[in-house]
Amino acid sequence: MLALPGCGALSAAKILGEAAGASRFKSKAAFARWNGTAPIPVWSGSTNFRLNRGGNGQENTALHRIAVTQARGIGAGRDYLDARTSRGDSKKEALRMLRRRLSDEVFRRLLSDEKVTCSTTSADDIPLAA
Repeated sequence: MLALPGCGALSAAKILGEAAGASRFKSKAAFARWNGTAPIPVWSGSTNFRLNRGGNGQENTALHRIAVTQARGIGAGRDYLDARTSRGDSKKEALRMLRRRLSDEVFRRLLSDEKVTCSTTSADDIPLAA
């Protein structure tokens, strides 16, 4: 998780602690809905989306920290924000979309780390309770 540009020790710890295993989510969309980065469509015939006020606030805050850090020029976040704003999105919309992309990336990394950890751990490595 620390290899993700803009993700510090505090953000990584929050993400790992709050997620409690990525395998409990059936997809990256379910993970995004849980952490509050999935967009909510406006049903009045508009093509716009509303900001999701639900979800896990701690996880969303950690993703926001990473997004703001990347927006300052660390990683690919600055390029993504510039591309979105040149298409006509506001800075707020572009930051929301960056958080969603980061949510997908975090989910992918959590799953890959979990698979590596589970494949290297055997029943003999797990300590018994006293």
